Amino acid sequence: MRSRFVVVGALTAVLLSGCGATDDWSGPHPAPTAVGVLGQGFTSTPPTPEATITPRPGSWDAVHPAPGYRVVLLTAGDGPQTKTLVGAVKDWAEQEQVSLKVVTADDPVRHTDSIVEAMDLAPDLVITAGSELVDAITVVTASHLDRQFLVLGAEIAEPTANVTAANWPGATFRGAGLTTATGDDPGSFTPARAAAAVRAGVASVLSGLTGIVIRLK
Repeated sequence: MRSRFVVVGALTAVLLSGCGATDDWSGPHPAPTAVGVLGQGFTSTPPTPEATITPRPGSWDAVHPAPGYRVVLLTAGDGPQTKTLVGAVKDWAEQEQVSLKVVTADDPVRHTDSIVEAMDLAPDLVITAGSELVDAITVVTASHLDRQFLVLGAEIAEPTANVTAANWPGATFRGAGLTTATGDDPGSFTPARAAAAVRAGVASVLSGLTGIVIRLK
């Protein structure tokens, strides 16, 4: 697999194309589409905005991105939870032949700028890993409804229709000063949960179910 480095402002974006992918993001690009449909038990009825659903495990397995899907992984922090999420996204991108760029937000005071830098790459989806980004995501995303976001291992308090979250009990951080019933359990960030969150979250976005929280068991 070949890697290409692209400097974006003060950030570094790394093109990590899936094996066999040749998309350099410079040419025309079709609208993203899903291959396959959600299975029984993902949700019984179309969820209302900001709803939390608990899909049946594996009900998302049949949904895959069509060839050429472009994703930016926006990551902050170097703790074990973030590393677990980042590893899950990279593994998924390679398995699904997704064209992936990684933007690392190193400066906490520039997280808002980092999100804008990720959006400027014009991906089909921005996936965020790192609870440090939650407050900045809350600020930025409502003004950019044309960009889809997937928040892993956390959520925002009042998501707009373009922000979907995929998490589980123990991974429900909602921003500074906000608490949730399940609390924050670093030990809950397992590779299996992170992998399921990526696949369930992307499947939901591709299927048009956005602006919700997908709470895995």
